[in-house]
Amino acid sequence: MSFSELDPRTLTTLGVEGALEAAGHPRAPAATLSGLSAHPDARVRAQVARHPNAPLEVLGQLAAAYPQEVLDNPGLPLIRLARPGLLGTFPGEGVVALLSLPSVPDWVLEGTLRHEDFTVRTALASRPGLSEARVQALAQDAGWQIREAVARRPDLSPALIRQLASDDDYDVRKAVAGRADLPGDVLRTLVQDAHGLVRASAARRLDLPLDCMLTLAADTDTDVLATLARRVDLPRNVREWLAASDEPLVRASALQAWSVPAAWLDRAEHDADPDVRAALARRPDTTPAVLERLAGDEAELVRRAVLERDDLPEGAVLALARAPEADIRLHVASADGLPGSALDALLTDADPTIRTILAVRPDLGELRLARLAEDEHPEVRRAVAYAAAPGTQTLAALAGDPNMGVRRAAAAHVTLPADLLPSLAADPDAGVRLAVAGRADLSPALRELLQADADPSVRAEAQLQS
Repeated sequence: MSFSELDPRTLTTLGVEGALEAAGHPRAPAATLSGLSAHPDARVRAQVARHPNAPLEVLGQLAAAYPQEVLDNPGLPLIRLARPGLLGTFPGEGVVALLSLPSVPDWVLEGTLRHEDFTVRTALASRPGLSEARVQALAQDAGWQIREAVARRPDLSPALIRQLASDDDYDVRKAVAGRADLPGDVLRTLVQDAHGLVRASAARRLDLPLDCMLTLAADTDTDVLATLARRVDLPRNVREWLAASDEPLVRASALQAWSVPAAWLDRAEHDADPDVRAALARRPDTTPAVLERLAGDEAELVRRAVLERDDLPEGAVLALARAPEADIRLHVASADGLPGSALDALLTDADPTIRTILAVRPDLGELRLARLAEDEHPEVRRAVAYAAAPGTQTLAALAGDPNMGVRRAAAAHVTLPADLLPSLAADPDAGVRLAVAGRADLSPALRELLQADADPSVRAEAQLQS
């Protein structure tokens, strides 16, 4: 191949085989490789990333997708000699991709440490196996994201943990508060931290000492108290204190404990705040009678919490079938195993979409389908005509429906009685006659009649079925 004949501006239009040959040629010039770096085939781009003649900016662009190929490029050592800070010219995502490799040269780690993109330094701070010196340097980085990533490292020295526990940024201190190896005196300091998110992080610890629980129970931050209230190992007096809090979120959180006194559940049902009643609706030990009452709660939030359950008693399902929200009723209408009471309630729903969904249920039965076949909305009646077994009388009614769309659906039903076919074959609507013409059970006389129909589509369909 003659490289003088290749126009770098049109290299991406080369076929794959030709592009691979060009990208693999030992004398491929930088301009050619630059053009091929945008080739749509991944193999070509990978070949460019390995080529020693590839320009530095091309390697930087390809590093995100082909980090190992870039590191293995035989021309990289020479480029490093000429450009010692070459990683600083790479886009951040490319350097992060290099750091994700299992084995990374020391020069990459050192260059990453000085990269101006904070996402790069954050990725470095999360990489395992860093030297203590690099971890120390990252712990003093100007970017809080980097220091936060250091605070989450599992291999920190006690001295570094204490340093980060007094960091100026609360996100860093919050990360320290969640460490499993936190010294007791540091934990007790963080329990009284100035920022609520840090105290809440400490409140989630499985090993939270009793004195720290008592300290946090006197907190003024709602989120801290709510986090503490969800614990299952609180002293009884603390649990009772939180369950009677003035803050609804705290009371609702207290109900999320695994086991609470029965009196709390009774009190929660009559709580003035819907968040608390919704929390009660989600508890697995809430009785069927309470669920029935909550399903008819005045607050939408509570009704939706009841809707999340798959173990509702019949009374609760019936209450939801009568909910003011159409989407709740639609959800019920689509659910499996509905009791008859809920089906009957949905038959008279004000929303025709819900009645339409109901009509295609396989468990509705002929009597309820017959009621829907008299619905004022034609879409509902047409849905009945699509039901698997609407019954002979219902099909006869639908075959004579004033709406042509309903008649078309009835004309195609596999269980349509044969004595209804002649009238449908003479229907004034060509679509109805077309549906009849497509049936495989027509008598020769009816098929002959439809083969002479005024509409060419009907004639063609009848001819196909003969």
